[in-house]
Amino acid sequence: MKKLSIYWLMALTCSFFLSCQPKSTETTVELTPAEIASEEEQRPSPLETKEGQVSGKTISVHYGSPSVKGRTIWGDLVPYNVVWRTGANEATYIVLAQDVMVEGKTLAAGKYSLFTIPKESGPWTVIFNSDWELEHGHFQYDEKKDVLRVQVTPTWESSISERLSISVESPGLVIRWEKLKLPIAIQ
Repeated sequence: MKKLSIYWLMALTCSFFLSCQPKSTETTVELTPAEIASEEEQRPSPLETKEGQVSGKTISVHYGSPSVKGRTIWGDLVPYNVVWRTGANEATYIVLAQDVMVEGKTLAAGKYSLFTIPKESGPWTVIFNSDWELEHGHFQYDEKKDVLRVQVTPTWESSISERLSISVESPGLVIRWEKLKLPIAIQ
């Protein structure tokens, strides 16, 4: 009887270990480009990439594009006098193929996260930071990694831009959201 119990216990132990082994028929599921695009479209703030040339220099910008959705944006959703990631979700970043002049100041070729400090009146601070791959935007922002800060005066338009857009156009980068137009001169 004791021998039978030992065999029974060994059989259960072997069954347990064999059932915990990975199955050789398992496969890794890879998403097709269409599935990836569909997943991105479902994001409340879709990822956008814009590319263009200013003064013959290639510029690319990557950002999450939130919508107004009837909310008060300036001074509420985006507070004044606080660093804003200038988009949604991950930090917005810019890729410069060549050295450029931003508002008359030199910025070397490279990748930079883009932040702003909105003001209730007067010029806004636009920040280029060397830490461009921030998963949580301004929550990981480190002022010590700022490469360039410039002052840019916003204008307020009568028409509303429902979704945030950052385009590569004259005079360089133009940020539009709600009634804001923030033109950042790049040469």
